[in-house]
Amino acid sequence: MSAPRVVVFGSSGYAVTHLRRARELHDAGEIVFAGICDVRPVSPEAAALLPVGGVISADADEVFDGARPQIAVVATPPHTHLSVALAAVGAGCHVLVEKPPVLSLAEFEQLASAARGTAVQVGFQSFGSMALPALRAALAAGVLGKLTGVGAAGAWVRRDRYYGRNPWAGRRRLGEAFVVDGALTNPFAHAVASAILVAGQADMLPSRIEVELHHARRIEADDTASARLTFPNGIQVVAAATLCAEGQQEPYVVLHTTRGKARWWYRSDWLEINDTRIPVGPPIDLLRNLAGHVRDRTPLVAPLSHTRAFTAFVQAVRDSAGPTRIPAQWVQSIDDGLERRYVVHGVDRLVEAAAEEMALFSELGVAWAS
Repeated sequence: MSAPRVVVFGSSGYAVTHLRRARELHDAGEIVFAGICDVRPVSPEAAALLPVGGVISADADEVFDGARPQIAVVATPPHTHLSVALAAVGAGCHVLVEKPPVLSLAEFEQLASAARGTAVQVGFQSFGSMALPALRAALAAGVLGKLTGVGAAGAWVRRDRYYGRNPWAGRRRLGEAFVVDGALTNPFAHAVASAILVAGQADMLPSRIEVELHHARRIEADDTASARLTFPNGIQVVAAATLCAEGQQEPYVVLHTTRGKARWWYRSDWLEINDTRIPVGPPIDLLRNLAGHVRDRTPLVAPLSHTRAFTAFVQAVRDSAGPTRIPAQWVQSIDDGLERRYVVHGVDRLVEAAAEEMALFSELGVAWAS
């Protein structure tokens, strides 16, 4: 089979990363980068990434007709993922959709049903990490004993500029549409989804989901949160994160076992098993993997089915009462203008403690989380 033809929906924000990757694979002869679709004008810089002869249009039908793609990359805002992905599979395309793929289990089932006969890959780059087979091998060999739970921790600094980057940043809803742009459902979605995957529960539905949402900023969504997912087999996943960190921290996943701990810093692919660093190879690229699936049925590393539990979590956050305000005495404002950021005192240690102790914020004795 010849190289599959690819179109990208979206041309700004993180979509630019997909445009660049599509051009790289095009230049390597692995795909044909055939078109860009965006309801907003495509910038000259983004348009320049499309090879000569490619189609640019705000109309999806024009892109499907003109580019004749086998693969559609969906890098549009989260609340538009379902409609764009449905249009793509309806046109016979395989899909790479950014995270979160959809915002409810009903949408998940709708997309899964519509995509029968086509593949849907989800943009969790961490799912392509070589740390995953290394961790599975260590568990299978008994090096770590029995898995008892998985924690995830993330602490980042985000400034006013971050929340002004688009109309849905920091929102729970945008008009009538759910957005669910909270700390654990978007910037640290990889932490939650990776922890669930490592726990072996990605295709399962949790029997219980507890969420504690807070915000230091005056935004609709949470900027600081903890959550616990309990699965029918008793395995628990606890995730904690903040965008009001004292300092930028590398997010990680920690496996709690009967014979120690393993930690995986998924962005840098640094793996540590019982205090011993384990080298891992380069990750599997998701678009290359999907192209291989289209050509010769190479197994997907991040199929939609592996995000069922994560989608249940997103739905729980969506349907929650929303975040509570962190009192001013716990919060410090630093810098001015678009560089302003908020810091929650002691939150870096709190996030780490939640993952390491498998506890929610309210269980760690924090006054503002009680």
